[in-house]
Amino acid sequence: MATITKRELAESISQKLGSPQTSTKQIIQLFLDLCIEELAKGNRLEFRDFGILTTVERGARVGRNPKTGATVNVPSKRVVRFKSGRLLKEKAQKKV
Repeated sequence: MATITKRELAESISQKLGSPQTSTKQIIQLFLDLCIEELAKGNRLEFRDFGILTTVERGARVGRNPKTGATVNVPSKRVVRFKSGRLLKEKAQKKV
């Protein structure tokens, strides 16, 4: 299984659209920046068939330091949650 970087994604999109790679990189970066802004505001991002990104509050809990075994209070925090969409689930299940 390979890791696809933002650069490789931009190259692929540029080739398919016949557009300059620099503008494609800017569009991808703008898209990611806007996604981050909206999630920071607490908004939900829904991409049909791909998935849903939301932020949820993870409550405070008592954890443990693995080195010393001492208990540690872990404060509550907001985390990003992703729920995959139908088409993404189906494609991920198929053998490549």
